[in-house]
Amino acid sequence: MKKVLIISYYWLPSGGSGVQRWVKFAKYLREFGWEPIIYTPENPEFPSIDHSFEKDIPADILVLKTPIWEPYNVYRKLTSKKGEPINAGFISENKKQGWKDKMSIWIRGNFLIPDPRRFWIRPSVNYLTNYLQDNPVDAVITSGPPHSMHLIGMGLKENFPSLPWIADFRDPWTNIYFYKDLKTTWLADRIHHRLEKKVVRTADTVVVVSPGMKEEFEMLKPKKLQIITNGYDEDDIRLADSSLDKKFSISHIGLLTEKQNPRVLWKVLSELCNENPAFRSDLKIQLIGKVDFSVLESVSEYGLQEQLEKIPYLPHGEAIAKQQSSQILLLLLLNKTGTKGIITGKLFEYLAAKRPILSFGPVDGDAATVLREAGAGNMIDFTDEVSTKELVSEYYEYYKNNTLIIENKSVTKFSRKNLTGDLAKLLDELIKN
Repeated sequence: MKKVLIISYYWLPSGGSGVQRWVKFAKYLREFGWEPIIYTPENPEFPSIDHSFEKDIPADILVLKTPIWEPYNVYRKLTSKKGEPINAGFISENKKQGWKDKMSIWIRGNFLIPDPRRFWIRPSVNYLTNYLQDNPVDAVITSGPPHSMHLIGMGLKENFPSLPWIADFRDPWTNIYFYKDLKTTWLADRIHHRLEKKVVRTADTVVVVSPGMKEEFEMLKPKKLQIITNGYDEDDIRLADSSLDKKFSISHIGLLTEKQNPRVLWKVLSELCNENPAFRSDLKIQLIGKVDFSVLESVSEYGLQEQLEKIPYLPHGEAIAKQQSSQILLLLLLNKTGTKGIITGKLFEYLAAKRPILSFGPVDGDAATVLREAGAGNMIDFTDEVSTKELVSEYYEYYKNNTLIIENKSVTKFSRKNLTGDLAKLLDELIKN
């Protein structure tokens, strides 16, 4: 069987979206003639722990691990956050950012390039170079962010020029929504862009998750560029067994940052509660996962505390069950320009749940296109109060009449197994050349 080395910071027992893509690829690769070998840190900093993914990975898959040093203990000491996990996207669950947090972010953007995992690059290149000399593989894949993984891949490419390398970008590098928040100097910005361009042009193939990202990366002139989206696992959907909520539940599952805060929705829900006592009684807002402090402030500002149910991170299987039991699923992209290419991984699981999706984001973006093609709804602009109120009112009327259902068009092309077939085909083509 052909062998592929997959370099990923996120692996079991990590929770969150970062781990799912490559756990699911590894789950199905053997069915397409490829044996995955995983390389991951021995002692990483995970934002959450989720043992439910362990069922996806055969026990005999080889997982290579080496120690990593990360500067997070220094960060915790500086910001007095002892014992707290490091959240993605600069999310703060308990308070607004202080000057120490802002200074730490500035240090991260200007000195920890491309990210705080940079200290693992050289040891990993040395370790894997020695390993591959005695244990050859047919291809290498790096998954970022963190984009230090791609620099490991680039180091291996220098040592093994004929070994095919795929650089998989789950998110952009310098075009990610929080890049400007790093407050990089002109020199640091130049280094970030130079490294990004070098990775993209050195890799044999660059894989991205959306058409918008493809347009962005085409400007960097990669050798080959391909889209393989995120998706849903049919096994997860079959395992979930849930009946619909009795309440008119509007549920968001996953990380919720300040830049996703749907203030227009909270305003509309507050108005409908004041206009209709039955609506107030029926409404339940479920926010499941890590939620930025500013979002909870907005919910409180609009007087929706009694309708809010805040649930901490759930194991993936339980999160899937919540998706299927919710009356409405809330999809929140970014209230920010230049984010048309973002398609969150949860969109595909939402589609598989076959529940109505209330979506906020770029109305001409890639996620909006997926929603329309699947017949799951239309995207609403973050400032469009009229459309928000019309759609919520329409959904509520259907709910009261027990007719709040949708019939998604076929979304099987987004199944994890089918997507793994696309990846295997790409790998097969690479080793033929």
